[in-house]
Amino acid sequence: MPVRRVLKVLAYVGTWLILSAAIAAAIFVHSERTVEIASHEAVLSPDFSGEVVARMGPVLPDLRMPSGSRIGVQVELGKTDAATLEELTSRYAAIASQPEGQIAVAERVVTAMASAALVQGAVLGALPLLVWGLVGGARRRELYAALRTRRGIAAGGLALVLVVAAVVPYGWGRSEPPDEHWIPLAAFLGPQVPLPDELDAVEVMTDATTAQSRRLIESGISSYDESLRFYSRAAESAADLDLRQPEEGETVALLVSDRHDNVGMDKVARAIAKAGGATAVLDAGDDTSTGSRWEAFSLDSLAASFKDFDGGRWAVAGNHDNGGFVRDHLEDLGWTYFDDEVVDGPGGTRILGIDDPRSSGLGDWRDQTGLSFSEVADLLAEAACAADEEGDRVDTLLVHDANIAKPALERGCVDLVLGGHVHVQTGPTAVTAEDGRVGYTYTLGTTGGAAYAIAIGSKLRRPASIGLVTYRDGRPAGIQSITLQPNGRFEVDPWVALTY
Repeated sequence: MPVRRVLKVLAYVGTWLILSAAIAAAIFVHSERTVEIASHEAVLSPDFSGEVVARMGPVLPDLRMPSGSRIGVQVELGKTDAATLEELTSRYAAIASQPEGQIAVAERVVTAMASAALVQGAVLGALPLLVWGLVGGARRRELYAALRTRRGIAAGGLALVLVVAAVVPYGWGRSEPPDEHWIPLAAFLGPQVPLPDELDAVEVMTDATTAQSRRLIESGISSYDESLRFYSRAAESAADLDLRQPEEGETVALLVSDRHDNVGMDKVARAIAKAGGATAVLDAGDDTSTGSRWEAFSLDSLAASFKDFDGGRWAVAGNHDNGGFVRDHLEDLGWTYFDDEVVDGPGGTRILGIDDPRSSGLGDWRDQTGLSFSEVADLLAEAACAADEEGDRVDTLLVHDANIAKPALERGCVDLVLGGHVHVQTGPTAVTAEDGRVGYTYTLGTTGGAAYAIAIGSKLRRPASIGLVTYRDGRPAGIQSITLQPNGRFEVDPWVALTY
């Protein structure tokens, strides 16, 4: 290829790259997405400031901190269902002590906006070159000569206006912030309020109203510090627990249930999973208190804590996970729910699960309504026993309330029932069916340490429970229970073998 042609191609490619990058950058910084962040409906707007700015609303002052990269983001918090400011600041403190889930959400959204901007920039950047090539050299010379006339100037001006009109709307409606005065959070609160090291880089925007909210921020910082210290210490202690280690050929699954929005326990559960050699997760439901969208932070935290568990992640919805939001959100994040059939489970086993029928008003298998709890239990037993007769025995039946699996267990159709719901640990208890086959039922206490339907707070309201289920040779082989007391001490039960 002649040198001149090579240079011409390189010039085209270089021009396309420059145009694409410029257009993509303009689209990126003028794009925005609405997501659930920190129990709010929030609008995320990226920029190149290298800072994360949280617009907290009319009462609390705005916050700013480094993002750790050249990319920054503005987070404008919208509506929330918190009834009081004290409740809202308590949520902020709990979420801030376990921020990985919210960080992952923001990163996914910003990455998606960047990818979309790059695609649009590449297409729009190619259009001028495409038009340039289609017009041809002779016609370009004619147009250039015509531009020097009065009519040509008018036509060129019109074309420029059309181009600007096609690009500028990406930025219309985005007003530039007024001059802002930022001070370190430590200076805002004063020396009488000690700050955790993690908040050294946080700044507060000051104006006439921020002094009035200082007391709320002090309360939130106190709750944040207490929560961070309690759950961080618990996670450190969990790493040193004397837990049974899996032997060759065994797979261990972590069992959680009734977290009720307590994201602080996620780091503790993760540490216990690591100490016990767990590579899979089973979730028996009630990750939220109401199943509302504002509770997405709890689901995001759970997903972020166990995103690298390659042994699998299975879940069912509890009675407090009302509606379909919880299931849909966790499914989008890679968790496996159940649709009428037995699927592959931990360690090469087979697993069946069902959402609590009280969570959505649906009956059996999401397609029958108006069924009672006992009717759903009987239909679940029919499904499990039918699978057993077909040679596809259910090794684990994952439910929210173990009572719904009682008929299946009494008929000898399952090896192990795992549930939660009652916030009190019971079992594992052997159940002998009429034909002599043995199965087990095990109910985990509340992983979130919840006294009622919500567990957000700087410390546990009651003991928090976590289970480790061992699988061997295609069947459940044993269970070990771990309990974190409100005083921060762990109680580790002996590993209980399951024999058939």
